[in-house]
Amino acid sequence: MNQMLIKNQISIRENFLYVGMDLHKDTHTAVMVNCWNEKLETFVIENKPSEFGKLAKCVNKKAMALGLSPIYGLENAYGYGRSLAVWLIEKGYTVKDINPALAYDQRKSAPTFKKNDEYDAYCVATVMINQLNTLPDAKPEDNHWTLSQLVNRRDTLINDGIRLKNGLHEQVSKAYPSYRKFFCEIDRKTALYFWKTYPSPAYLKNKSSDELYAELKAIANNISKSKAQLIFYCVHNDGDTYRDFQDSRDFITQSLVRDLEHQAVELAQIEVEIEKVLKTFDLKLTTLPGMGTAIASKLIAEIGDIRRFPNADKLARFAGIAPIRFSSGGKGKEESSKQGNRELHGLFYFLAVSMVCVHNKKPNNPVFYEYFCRKISEGKTKSQALVCIMRRLINIVYGMMKNKTEYRPYAKDE
Repeated sequence: MNQMLIKNQISIRENFLYVGMDLHKDTHTAVMVNCWNEKLETFVIENKPSEFGKLAKCVNKKAMALGLSPIYGLENAYGYGRSLAVWLIEKGYTVKDINPALAYDQRKSAPTFKKNDEYDAYCVATVMINQLNTLPDAKPEDNHWTLSQLVNRRDTLINDGIRLKNGLHEQVSKAYPSYRKFFCEIDRKTALYFWKTYPSPAYLKNKSSDELYAELKAIANNISKSKAQLIFYCVHNDGDTYRDFQDSRDFITQSLVRDLEHQAVELAQIEVEIEKVLKTFDLKLTTLPGMGTAIASKLIAEIGDIRRFPNADKLARFAGIAPIRFSSGGKGKEESSKQGNRELHGLFYFLAVSMVCVHNKKPNNPVFYEYFCRKISEGKTKSQALVCIMRRLINIVYGMMKNKTEYRPYAKDE
């Protein structure tokens, strides 16, 4: 029975011409390989739709000559290769999504390590040959791609905001050494107004605490007179902070504030757009406690079409959460996987931690916290127990996405 199954799998592999693609911003390199890992031909095209037809024509010519059906493997079907993947799928070709970690392992498994575009494409093709029946199909739909772009844009804005705040901290700390005593959050609306209007103490000259209080009160109603008085008190105790080229340094402070204000506006608009796109998926991931819009949008962007994964086990392996068995001579152990989508792995780790966090002696999710404690009592470390929670979360998220259902908490055992 097993021999017949193996023969059947070999016959299936023999029917295809494997086209491995190494994808880049400007050009794509294709390598055609048969089921015996023999390199047949290499083809390089520009990354534009007018070139895709040339690739398909060349591949079809070779496939017809050999009596095979072409199948494409793309290492980055949702990035630089998205346009090619969409074009191939629209033309009716089979396109497999190749995890970059698998191609990387294929390169490292060679006796001599080497790396170039042609060899990278060949490694993609060999991964496709070896794992033909387990690789997910590439399905780069527009809503997933658009959401991914919006999430990337939001992450860029957040990172820019961190960089700008660090720069503002550096400038303000020189002009106002005790600034943390009156503005704990340097980028709040009132604080930004103050830094832009008074980038250094010299601008407070001839200004009374009552006048400053009136200005700040117009920005935020919760400002008290004691806040304005505290500012003047700290400035007086800090001493003279004026230095040469102070005007230029004040300009830098005001410029950083303007950038932060603009970043906040852009971030708010991005959040609105993400909300709009999220509604098109008709998913209810935010009903899971601890999952807000930001995490839900990242999960959908990283997972893509859930139909790519036949079951939750495949999704767990894609996220690098499923353990890998290492053994020899009948002895061994399971170890955590270093492969898979590390961004997706990090998202599930964040969710797992949030489930077992305790505030005011109450866990965020009592059921998961009880499960976490039970695993520790069984001898697992905290890290291992968190992985167990991540694996359960995979099952929950998979079911919610596939069936488009709300979160249904596990019932406690009686």
